[in-house]
Amino acid sequence: MVAGFTLLLAGGVMLVTPGPGWLVIVLGLGLLAAEFVWARRLMDRIKHEGDRIKATVFGKAEMPPESVQAEELVVKDTEPGEREGSTESLGDRASSKETE
Repeated sequence: MVAGFTLLLAGGVMLVTPGPGWLVIVLGLGLLAAEFVWARRLMDRIKHEGDRIKATVFGKAEMPPESVQAEELVVKDTEPGEREGSTESLGDRASSKETE
């Protein structure tokens, strides 16, 4: 706990003097986040804003939602000749393939 507050203070000083101020502040918050809820919230906000800035600067890769990715896996797993609307689960298919 003392180390976390010390790093925060040192990081604040490094913002106006030469040194990696923001890095030291983030490290101090990381230590304090294990003990204090306010530090955890601040770390989460910093991560969220960093991701937003990164997406703005480098462009955002379009990722399909997880449900679409899961459907693609099910479609790719079906064998030719099987109906896509089959109610058979993937586990049933795997066990039937092992017995063949």
